[in-house]
Amino acid sequence: MRDRASPKDARDSRPLRFALLVSVVVALLGLQACGTLYATAPNPRGESVMLLGHDPVSYFTDSKPVRGSRDITVALPERTYYFASWENKRLFLSNPAKYEPQYGGFCASGAAYAVKLGSDPTAWQIVDGRLFIFGDILGHEMWKLDIPGNIARGDKFWPEAKDKGWRYQSLKRYARKVDGYQTGRQLMAQWREKNPAKELKYDPGTMYQNIVVKYPGWRSAEGFGQTKLGYAD
Repeated sequence: MRDRASPKDARDSRPLRFALLVSVVVALLGLQACGTLYATAPNPRGESVMLLGHDPVSYFTDSKPVRGSRDITVALPERTYYFASWENKRLFLSNPAKYEPQYGGFCASGAAYAVKLGSDPTAWQIVDGRLFIFGDILGHEMWKLDIPGNIARGDKFWPEAKDKGWRYQSLKRYARKVDGYQTGRQLMAQWREKNPAKELKYDPGTMYQNIVVKYPGWRSAEGFGQTKLGYAD
């Protein structure tokens, strides 16, 4: 039979627990500066490119994502957009807020839980004139389970998340879930109930890949379980 820890052992372990807590806090504070504020990936020219170089205006004018040109760009603070035509660039400059994706281009499904993670320019939807981007087809399908509710939640949590580095914000909200958080298993059960004749299989990658070593949009850029788009430039 295993001996119970003595009161003295419990007291002796307190400094270790405190040191571990301090280490975690310091790491999180360091991560706050890590990760861009927007769902960007760097290119060889040192630009932080949105939508893997796809034209944000094309979703509205062509009803599909279209690759932009490295010669037709608009640089905003901490993010650069590519455009397929000079006319699209002109439209964007006339009203950037109309064409920019919601929640910094991060997955709208994650934004509903204050997470800034994932960005696939081929997974998208326009609702009431607003462009929503998703991390993948899986995130899009889960978001469609409750579109009005997820938009309301994303809008509610975005002020908290918008000025935080995406790695820090995502880890923070994985560690401390928002009220009403639903697990992937719970959402999948709801999806299967609504889609009994369909299958939805998709590998979203590991936490290590998604938060530590990769950029937003890496799965679509590198063809991880889907068509390879490549990075801008």
